[in-house]
Amino acid sequence: MSRAVDVPEVVRRKAVAAGAPDWLAALPGLLAALEREWGLRLGPVYEGGTEALVVAADLADGTAAVLKLLVPRPGDHARHEATVLRLAGGDGCARLLRYDEGRGALLIERLGPALSDLAVPLPQRLDILTEAAARVWRPAPGADLPTGRWKAGWLAACITAAWERTGRPCPERTVAHALACCERRGAAHDDERAVLVHGDVHQWNALRAPGGGFRLVDPDGLLADAEYDLGILMREDPEELLTAADPRARARRLARRTGRDEVAIWEWGNAERVATGLVLTELGLQPVARDMLAAANRIAAEFT
Repeated sequence: MSRAVDVPEVVRRKAVAAGAPDWLAALPGLLAALEREWGLRLGPVYEGGTEALVVAADLADGTAAVLKLLVPRPGDHARHEATVLRLAGGDGCARLLRYDEGRGALLIERLGPALSDLAVPLPQRLDILTEAAARVWRPAPGADLPTGRWKAGWLAACITAAWERTGRPCPERTVAHALACCERRGAAHDDERAVLVHGDVHQWNALRAPGGGFRLVDPDGLLADAEYDLGILMREDPEELLTAADPRARARRLARRTGRDEVAIWEWGNAERVATGLVLTELGLQPVARDMLAAANRIAAEFT
């Protein structure tokens, strides 16, 4: 018998916005089928997801896992995520146990608490996230993942459309600055230099691993310059950028630690901050959306 599913409100809104109300209605049956076919014992639904329903699961042999069902939307998101997890093989990312592309279902090892729950100061947090991301970076020819050039174009289109849909919640100068960064990063893409990148490195996606350290979950998956992942670290913690004497200091620190290019880190961060701020505005996730756009406004005003 199918059980009722307590879908987090953000996931429900995401599904409705993606035109997938039928997926919401089918979730009880989908969970029951996977529980039976994969020999799982399902537990509670996790809160905090935005683009997937995430459920605790135990395998028949007692292995603790997490079942993730992605909200259907255009693109090969489930395949891209599974590709990254498979290629990483548990190094830097959680281990992939099973995968069903057609149903957008991934079974992943269950890890410990998220870095976001541990009240780690920002400098130490950046070191932890940088270390985890760097373990993922590796050549991956033939991986059939989107490229950094594609991502730059996608960000530009997302910014332009979301700015209009949300009633232009930030100045045009902020949008123009982000679009210029997108254009430069797209033009700079080099297939020969591109590596496998996680694509969404932040403290909510870093979970404590058995034996110590952290592993990343929820990869987007790109073949891009490694600076893209570091740009995500520039996107996050916008409140610190609002009060920093020099917002570029974080980019310089990340560049020194990894030997990567400061300008590329800075520009990816600017593009991602505006795109994410607008998307989160649309989803009603406040105050983080306002903080991201406020930080983007400050940076556009000071550096253009």
